[in-house]
Amino acid sequence: MDQNALMQTPPADMRHLPWRMSVAPMMAWTDRHCRHFHRLLTQRTRLYTEMISTDALIHGASQQERLRLDEAEHPVALQLGGNDPADLAHCARLGARAGFDEINLNCGCPSERVQRGALGACLMAEPARVADCVRAMVDVVDVPVTVKHRIGIDRIESYAFVRDFVGTVAEAGCRIFIVHARNAWLQGLSPRQNRTVPPLRHALVYRLKRDFPQLGIVINGGIASDAQVQEHLAHVDGVMVGRAAYHDPWWLSGWDTRFWGAAPGPRPLTRADVQAQMVAHMAREHARTGSEWPAMARHMLGLYKGEPGARLWRRIWSDHGLKMLPVADVAAQASAALRVPEPAVA
Repeated sequence: MDQNALMQTPPADMRHLPWRMSVAPMMAWTDRHCRHFHRLLTQRTRLYTEMISTDALIHGASQQERLRLDEAEHPVALQLGGNDPADLAHCARLGARAGFDEINLNCGCPSERVQRGALGACLMAEPARVADCVRAMVDVVDVPVTVKHRIGIDRIESYAFVRDFVGTVAEAGCRIFIVHARNAWLQGLSPRQNRTVPPLRHALVYRLKRDFPQLGIVINGGIASDAQVQEHLAHVDGVMVGRAAYHDPWWLSGWDTRFWGAAPGPRPLTRADVQAQMVAHMAREHARTGSEWPAMARHMLGLYKGEPGARLWRRIWSDHGLKMLPVADVAAQASAALRVPEPAVA
């Protein structure tokens, strides 16, 4: 759906936009192997790259690999970190040419490294600059340009702050806002603490939807169950889940039917099916690039969470002492571990 179509979308139709469920961009986690794994579990859910800075994309030595995209990943978005309209426009164009379905601007990351580059959450203090960046990208690509941001920065807890940010950026052509329902504290908290210490205020995100019914509002932050997803979908257009989806990936396997209304497949998907398909992916990647399987297998360590034998299964896939073995041999060992009774807990 292009930007002009989004601008003409009646409010009632926003509930059917392709942002209904998505997995959050997560640094060092949502690489293309992670996205391949998640796509084995859900066909409809929107996936995101980890944030890629414009400097890395323009001046880095591995531009082609950073933008490498498998057809199976769609729908998938490229998240960019940057603050220069020209650089962002150039990188957005590269992303669109590579086949990404969306270009997303990061205005939510609070890390010190990102702040030193004047990227991420600190951009919320400069809505006019963000608007210029969005406008520059909208002008050169036909795919949607979206923004992921917080509800505030530091101790600014006024609703007017995030309302005015959204209003200014929307005037530049952004029609989809992904809102992490916590402030970002730019001083005094680590990125990890920024995911837990500032209080969640989901009601502010609901209020944004009420005040901007013509926009797509997607909520993010502290969401870890079907019941929570359903509650949020009663108020906003979509839900983005981060670490809960990564650590318990089997949860994703039910999203297509629960939240998209998709018909069940001809036979139920099993964890064994997913492991087998991921093993095939790892074998192909090793043949193509020489990549070792542990860097790819790490993304599926939560696949058997809560199941008998999961601890030993996970230990085998985490054992770098096995990294010289063919991945199919490691998979056979891991599968055998699932048949070993768990030791009794005293």
